Amino acid sequence: MAQVFSKEKQSSADSAFRFGEFELYPVDRLIKRAGVAIQLQPKAFDALHCLVRNCQHLVSKQELIHTLWPSVHVASTNLTNIIGDLRKLVGRDAIRTVSKHGYRFEREVVSEPGVLRSAYERFVRAKELVNRRSLEIMYPARELLWTCIAEDPGFASAWAWLGRSCWFLEKYAGGSATNAELAIAAFERSFALDPDLAAAHQFYTLLQVDTGHAGDAMTRLFDRLERHSKEPESYAGLTHVLRFRGLLRESLAAHQRALRLDPSVTTSVAPTYFFLGDYTAAIGTYKSGRAAYYLDAAAWAAIGDERRAITLLRDRLQTLSLSRLITSLMGSLLAILENQRAKASRLMATIETIRDPEILMFVARHYSRCGFKDSAVAALKQAFRSGFVCSPETLKSDPWLRPLHDHAEYNSVLRESKKFVQEARAEFAARICQPGIWNL
Repeated sequence: MAQVFSKEKQSSADSAFRFGEFELYPVDRLIKRAGVAIQLQPKAFDALHCLVRNCQHLVSKQELIHTLWPSVHVASTNLTNIIGDLRKLVGRDAIRTVSKHGYRFEREVVSEPGVLRSAYERFVRAKELVNRRSLEIMYPARELLWTCIAEDPGFASAWAWLGRSCWFLEKYAGGSATNAELAIAAFERSFALDPDLAAAHQFYTLLQVDTGHAGDAMTRLFDRLERHSKEPESYAGLTHVLRFRGLLRESLAAHQRALRLDPSVTTSVAPTYFFLGDYTAAIGTYKSGRAAYYLDAAAWAAIGDERRAITLLRDRLQTLSLSRLITSLMGSLLAILENQRAKASRLMATIETIRDPEILMFVARHYSRCGFKDSAVAALKQAFRSGFVCSPETLKSDPWLRPLHDHAEYNSVLRESKKFVQEARAEFAARICQPGIWNL
């Protein structure tokens, strides 16, 4: 995207965090309200700076105490008193207590030091669009992020969110490898600017697992937990990664760890529950933090409430703007439930799962339910090759996969699954024995 910006604009990077009527200047150690300087004790200033810098993310009590008193042992009441004073200044609802763990700054921050204010304003709008996870909205989100970067090429967070938007489009829009190349380049640039940026690590996990590198993602996240042992987003990432490696119980444990650290964190635990056969829990957790498309309908069908599944699928297919991939997956499930096997088969044949190997598991279930056993086994094998391991537990217990138990290749698929899971579990066990990482 070719854009020209004036030198005046290029040099007008902000020097403050801005939220509501407040301006916080880290370099000058100054805070203003409505343009008027406010007196704030040094420890209180440092605490507020730490919280604002990590807005919308949990900051542990340990991190705050280490920041404020790096070489001194102090009682936790000292921190509690400082937080109380800050709430009197910026508002009680601005700083949320995450029970037993720490605090989160919840007011919207509209600029940060070192970033052009105009770029940051676009960045905030783009994040809102990306979080809606809509295919048609992701395009303008990507363009806004490109504009941010054109204005401010050193804006690491904008590069990370650009990577996220490009990978979403690659995964669900398809048709070109350009978005994949842009996503990889954007993440590389983000890591070069800020190797420890939480958002970049969070989003890059999705790209790694979708491209068959769940093992590398697991290693990176455990390495990160050695530095940030109380980071809920890393455990949320492990919820996703461990499921791809066939470690369903461990995936569920990672989800539970994330929630203990931050009850409001969003994880991808719903498919984990689904593959464990806990369809009620899958339904209950599926809508958390995102729109509903396929999984709850599949769970209702697995429970036996096909009428409810049909109603959900019909309504969504008629009213939602969906990618071709999701449309075919939902449409094939609807056709199966309406006893239209030939239509289901035609729809499944159109599904391209190059960038989403987990969907191959649902395709295998569909083929098996229709009685197309060879196609179901082929889909399971393709999932393995693409980086998603169907756990032995799912292969044995999923009612829609039960017709495969007498297939000539079922036992070899089961053995392959057990081998992959055994290797993954050995790697997992070696990492969780390290102090402070997996104290569940």
